[in-house]
Amino acid sequence: MKLGKVEFCHFLQILALFLCLSGMNQAELSRSRSKPYFQSGRTRTKRSWVWNQFFVLEEYMGTDPLYVGKLHSDVDKGDGSIKYILSGEGASSIFIIDENTGDIHATKRLDREEQAYYTLRAQALDRLTNKPVEPESEFVIKIQDINDNEPKFLDGPYTAGVPEMSPVGTSVVQVTATDADDPTYGNSARVVYSILQGQPYFSVEPKTGVIKTALPNMDREAKDQYLLVIQAKDMVGQNGGLSGTTSVTVTLTDVNDNPPRFPRRSYQYNVPESLPVASVVARIKAADADVGPNAEMEYKIVDGDGLGVFKISVDKDTQEGIITIQKELDFEAKTSYTLRIEAANMHVDPRFLSLGPFSDMTTVKIIVEDVDEPPVFTTRLYSMVVSEAAKVGTIIGTVAAHDPDASNSPVRYSIDRNTDLERYFNIDANSGVITTAKSLDRETNAVHNITVLAMESQNPAQTGRGYVAITILDINDNAPEFAMEYETTVCENAQPGQVIQKISAIDKDDPPNGHQFYFSLTAEAANNHNFTLQDNKDNTATVLTRRNGFRRQEQSVFYLPIFIVDSGSPSLSSTNTLTIRVCDCDADGIAQTCNAEAYILPAGLSTGALIAILACVLTLLVLVLLIVTMRRRKKEPLIFDEERDIRENIVRYDDEGGGEEDTEAFDMAALRNLNIIRDTKTRRDVTPEIQFLSRPTFKSIPDNVIFREFIWERLKEADVDPCAPPYDSLQTYAFEGNGSVAESLSSLDSISSNSDQNYDYLSDWGPRFKRLADMYGTGPDCLYS
Repeated sequence: MKLGKVEFCHFLQILALFLCLSGMNQAELSRSRSKPYFQSGRTRTKRSWVWNQFFVLEEYMGTDPLYVGKLHSDVDKGDGSIKYILSGEGASSIFIIDENTGDIHATKRLDREEQAYYTLRAQALDRLTNKPVEPESEFVIKIQDINDNEPKFLDGPYTAGVPEMSPVGTSVVQVTATDADDPTYGNSARVVYSILQGQPYFSVEPKTGVIKTALPNMDREAKDQYLLVIQAKDMVGQNGGLSGTTSVTVTLTDVNDNPPRFPRRSYQYNVPESLPVASVVARIKAADADVGPNAEMEYKIVDGDGLGVFKISVDKDTQEGIITIQKELDFEAKTSYTLRIEAANMHVDPRFLSLGPFSDMTTVKIIVEDVDEPPVFTTRLYSMVVSEAAKVGTIIGTVAAHDPDASNSPVRYSIDRNTDLERYFNIDANSGVITTAKSLDRETNAVHNITVLAMESQNPAQTGRGYVAITILDINDNAPEFAMEYETTVCENAQPGQVIQKISAIDKDDPPNGHQFYFSLTAEAANNHNFTLQDNKDNTATVLTRRNGFRRQEQSVFYLPIFIVDSGSPSLSSTNTLTIRVCDCDADGIAQTCNAEAYILPAGLSTGALIAILACVLTLLVLVLLIVTMRRRKKEPLIFDEERDIRENIVRYDDEGGGEEDTEAFDMAALRNLNIIRDTKTRRDVTPEIQFLSRPTFKSIPDNVIFREFIWERLKEADVDPCAPPYDSLQTYAFEGNGSVAESLSSLDSISSNSDQNYDYLSDWGPRFKRLADMYGTGPDCLYS
């Protein structure tokens, strides 16, 4: 059997390792040749065995126990008198010792990654006395590593990003693999990195695991993501080494390497002239292959005849340019506009300026379309004035509106009556002249705000609105009057010339120079001996006494007529009466009582007596109210108890009954209870003198007599009893009694030939009774003839 070169090298390595370990494991005890020495009366003997480390390979897969090493003491002569004992970690469970020879074996497979070494203690005992012949000694069994663990990427898989257009050698990310084997022994834990997938775009440093770019000018817009597979291999990457892999996702991040570009060099949009201000006319967008902040751009109008009419802004979400109206459009004034619009990136990277300007231009043409517009007034608000004395039909002013369209249709005018509910004004439909329709009153409404409608004659739906403010000019049409209702008093002990009241006046008119009032007494009151009036020349007047010694018993109230004149043109006047009461006053002149009746009271009746009388009256009223309340609480129901009321039912006016088979309209039990005894139950809301009827007591008698008597008594009671509610009818269909005068009420026998009743008169009652006339009549057309 021939071995290849590689296999032969591996065989030599394993053989050398085995020989080395075998030589180390042959350590034996060597007795020290030094003599014992004595110190402080005690003899100390030097230890006669010295231990070295034992080594054993991990992952031994053989069937026999693995030989580790041999323990031997110089005392042992080979005659079996010495016994070897092993204790410590793994003793007896993993490691065993031959007590005669001192050979140590491992009975289980060992793993260095689980435990790298074991610490044990050995002792040599005399077999007979079981006493130690050598001091106990401690030694270590170290597990020798083999390459049984592949490298692992504990942090994988990885994700990383690198800017597009990065130069060659730009670091992307570092990957790290961990090998659980012993890094201090051999090459089992020495890892080398390599790239299995991702070339030629990226490379990896073999020792450090740093991934770098390998190609220049990688463009995100062409490809933005790459998947790399990185391998880590131990044994310095040699054949036979173990390996592990991980994936790395590399994303190219965007840089501003693409300028904005309009897809078209020109755009055209049509807009109606009626489009409101701030409305959107168009949206345009320059294409930019970049994303995020690198694609943000701004738009501006750089040239054109619509600079003041339109404006452009950017939509932050879509990066579109939004063109909106700033001023109203008018087809008759201008039919089109041309705009030159520029789009430019907001964040420019200086590294890529060589690619060209990061902006672009386009032309936008806006065509204004004509629409049928409503009439337009010459001014938005008209101000007019008219005197409140103006007669009906007086011209106040004129409004004017025109059709702004090219057709210039005639305009008709009207007043929005919602703004002129009282119809004070009219407008001429053709000329727009506003006139008065009613008499005006400035004091009622000083300003009228009305809306005038202007409609196209050819298209009344097109309506314009104009606003008119009509101010009513004042005239002197209201006489002055007292400013308030005065409560004037004069003391009985008042002195002549004493001021008892200061008065003023008001006027609903509003003269341009303000009011000026003149006060005086009327001619009939000018010479009275009681009071006089003094005009203060400041729109006020003062009332003074002329005498003293006023007495309530003689006259308790005085009426003083005062004449007030305003300064209008023409002036108006009025007479107002001031009521002056005579009062009893205290020392400070404050009125105490002004009623003359106080002197009429009996002299012997004091105030305490009056209070006592009033208290007695109130007590009697409370007692009466208490008695009435208690009587009402004891009031019984107005109607007889339902359980004792033998009247069966109240039949509606439209209820004709169910015939003999109707047993649900009333309670049959009441009629068949022949021995009921009914107590008289009166109503408490009826006076005692009309409650004279007593209810009869029924006793058991023959059936036919019972029913006849019962129905007759009930009928008579219902007719004459004012205590009973108004029953419409009392109907019984179940049993009529033997020997009834009316006999049977059934209609089944009504058509028999034995009936002596003539029903021919039913034919004269009209078409509603035709069916009954045909059934019961004796004419030739009778159905049953």
